[in-house]
Amino acid sequence: MTPRQKYVAFKTIVIKEVLRFARIWLQTVLPPMITTALYFVIFGNLIGSQIGDMQGVRYMEYIVPGLIMMAVITNSYANVVSSFYGSKFQRHIEEMLVSPVPNYIILLGFMAGGVARGLTVGVAVTGVALFFSHLQVHNIAVAVSVVVLTSILFSLGGFINGVYAKSFDDISIVPTFILTPLTYLGGVFYSIHMLPSFWQHVSRVNPILYMVNAFRYGFIGVSDISLYVSYGIILAFIAVLFTVALWLLDKGHGIRS
Repeated sequence: MTPRQKYVAFKTIVIKEVLRFARIWLQTVLPPMITTALYFVIFGNLIGSQIGDMQGVRYMEYIVPGLIMMAVITNSYANVVSSFYGSKFQRHIEEMLVSPVPNYIILLGFMAGGVARGLTVGVAVTGVALFFSHLQVHNIAVAVSVVVLTSILFSLGGFINGVYAKSFDDISIVPTFILTPLTYLGGVFYSIHMLPSFWQHVSRVNPILYMVNAFRYGFIGVSDISLYVSYGIILAFIAVLFTVALWLLDKGHGIRS
């Protein structure tokens, strides 16, 4: 295929993925906005007023980056896992695989769709946050780069889950039993410096901790983790997951078997 043909194939997949979640925005974009508003009311206003400042920052402002990141992670992952499994279930993924389109273009197309939904929801949730807090971006380059890289990472994670899923129940196992606990324990609502020394070390095993803290640094200039370490871990996970996802697609795992 020529570069132009590859671009057309990539653009077609991305448009399909974007239209897929945009048509049902009442189910894909609105619920995270409502959920985030509830978090602000309960944790920000009610509980936050009792906690006071966190690392010199008002608690409401402290949890904003974590809540945005939580929405981005969840929706990036959910979009790709449901879309790819739907393609398997309806059996039109096979038509894409037998076409001249390279597998990496297919993977990038699904990934871009997940990033599009993740960032769309992230912007929507940020809009909700403006009603509850005074957002001041400390470093916009860090904030934007971290949220995009995190969305890419979890889009790839959703793709791998979609490859292995054999039923609609399988696409909810990882988000429910792995992703959600790791997100809540990833420093969204607290600083790890509040934890005993042992649990601080345990928390550092959680990769989401690094993403939340790097994103928080971009917003309010506060982080429990070195920014360089955070970027290194995010990029390493992206490289590993992209390699695994492409290998699974090349092997036709869960598709041709």
